[in-house]
Amino acid sequence: MGRDRDPDGRARNARPRDGLGRPLPYGTEGVERQPEGISRTPQQTLVEAQHLLDEGKPFHAHEVFEDAWKGADEPERALWRGLAQIAVGMTHAARGNEAGAKALIERGVNNIWPYEVEPPYGIDITGLLRWAENPSGVPRLRAPAA
Repeated sequence: MGRDRDPDGRARNARPRDGLGRPLPYGTEGVERQPEGISRTPQQTLVEAQHLLDEGKPFHAHEVFEDAWKGADEPERALWRGLAQIAVGMTHAARGNEAGAKALIERGVNNIWPYEVEPPYGIDITGLLRWAENPSGVPRLRAPAA
């Protein structure tokens, strides 16, 4: 049996996934994944990712951040990569993998903390860093409007 491929011939796992991105057996109904390679503005990325986090879909939020990361130029690549890592860390926590969650959230923090002095796009870097010290609940990507 060959590998699953997308229409362009790239290897893609076509197995259905659960809401936390875990593969399910072929033929099982899974949760629809985020489409890959979507070009969004930073504001659209933040709104979509926050919506997914609020819905309890950190795996899907990671995919949105990953699109931003892969499409970003330096120096913002590290910001989007860090946000993706935090979302993956949340995914691991939801799956019960506390060690993996901690490691990925720490990697994310290491990527986003340099943006704390001048946070781009209204991202609440300080709030995210505070959340990461004791990750529980859903982090807010932006500070509440005053």
